[in-house]
Amino acid sequence: MARIYPMTSSSSSCSSSNSYMTSKRETFTLWMKSLVFHGNGCTVFDSNGRIVYRIDNYNKKSSSEVHLMDLQGKVLFSLRKKKFSLCGHWNGYKMDEEIPCFEVRKNGHVLWGELKYDVIFGCDIADSDSYRIVALPGKPGFKIVSIDNRLIAEVKQKQSSSNSAVQFGEDVLSLVVEPHVDHSLVMALATVYGLIQHML
Repeated sequence: MARIYPMTSSSSSCSSSNSYMTSKRETFTLWMKSLVFHGNGCTVFDSNGRIVYRIDNYNKKSSSEVHLMDLQGKVLFSLRKKKFSLCGHWNGYKMDEEIPCFEVRKNGHVLWGELKYDVIFGCDIADSDSYRIVALPGKPGFKIVSIDNRLIAEVKQKQSSSNSAVQFGEDVLSLVVEPHVDHSLVMALATVYGLIQHML
């Protein structure tokens, strides 16, 4: 039977449960399901199969406000859709801060079928360069790159590592985060993309 999370432990988990950044590339599994019965949301596993992040929208799908939490329920980012926005403009807030930490808005330039969203940081982020979310045409995945096109993270449909013929559905994704990048920030951006695409 195929497992949702990887069997391998080649990428070590953080030494502290409060650490969201490592010096190695890290692989996570995104399951676009909530652990709450009949709820909507997302559950994120690390490479050892431990739950590290979760989003619970309960009975409401495509909510205009969601919260990215760790396993203990601590809110790491609050994500709010900007009112009267028709193009998927979202603001991200760190914990209880009132000023947006970042905003995601659709890039008006579509090149070779690529759908892009600009990420502009507005508060204390370790990597202050702007990011860009780039959809992968014809695929359920996307990538996050810096303004100079340096890869930050990539999301693809998860493939089974076993020899079985079992295939994961489009609601099971693999997230690879590059070294020295805040995992929780990447997960917040992945959540916004999922909300824009009505995956959550």
